[in-house]
Amino acid sequence: MGIASSAAAVPELASDLVLRDLEVKGAEGQLKARLYQAGPVAAKRDTLVVFFHGGGFTCGSIDEADDFLSRLVSADPTQVALSPAYTLATERPFPAAAEDAHAVLVWAKKNKAKLGWSGKRLVVAGIEAGANLAAVVSLMARDRGGPALTGQVLIMPMLDPGLSTCSMREVPVCPDKAALVDKVAGTCAAGYRGYLPNAADRTHPYASPLQSSRLKNLPPALILSAEDDPLRDEAEQYGAKLIKCGITTTVRRLPPPPLEQPGGRNDCACYFALNEIAAFIRGADGTEAPAVINN
Repeated sequence: MGIASSAAAVPELASDLVLRDLEVKGAEGQLKARLYQAGPVAAKRDTLVVFFHGGGFTCGSIDEADDFLSRLVSADPTQVALSPAYTLATERPFPAAAEDAHAVLVWAKKNKAKLGWSGKRLVVAGIEAGANLAAVVSLMARDRGGPALTGQVLIMPMLDPGLSTCSMREVPVCPDKAALVDKVAGTCAAGYRGYLPNAADRTHPYASPLQSSRLKNLPPALILSAEDDPLRDEAEQYGAKLIKCGITTTVRRLPPPPLEQPGGRNDCACYFALNEIAAFIRGADGTEAPAVINN
């Protein structure tokens, strides 16, 4: 498993970049959301990317991904991105967030004109807890007969409520790094306690995709892990399971994210993988890339 050695050129923000706040329909009411687009406002884009923010299920907001999504649509103006809020566990635990995620996709399909989207291609993406929701809503869309997805982008995803992987439990030799990893693992554990207070839910595939035994007929996936991230192994294990089930999947390990900084995972993805993410979304129709774990 290779590690990217340097950041690719990060796209400049487009001069005609537009961010627009709006409301979308969740499972039990309206949710705040933000739309990102570049290029002619009147033009309909063929690809909509629905991006779910991080925050360990208990915090976070749509503001966190502003730079990432602004640069994503700047890199490819044929894509329009929608970042919806979802119900946090502090308000209602599982399955509220997952149900919101699916409801947003249904709303988006019915409200294409409001989004400047042709309706042709729908990609889900997310980071950390949001990547869990992107993986989960891919399962839900398959199980519930839609909306049809053409791709899923999982950035350093939380997929294992059992916190059982080696990267989650291993203790680095460096004391400072060990303390940081321990803090991150503790934050993940606290997030899952809030999101999944019922222990029986921790093996539900809509809470723990890594434990699912039904991973066929899912959209192509780009999965990004990161060196020295406690979430690394669950991301890579999920990628291996998708590949085994015949899902077109690319798994990439990035350099260590600055976990001590708020939004560090967002920054790592933006500066080391944004162009790759944009290219994957552009070609996410299941025909262009083999299933691989990149070296």
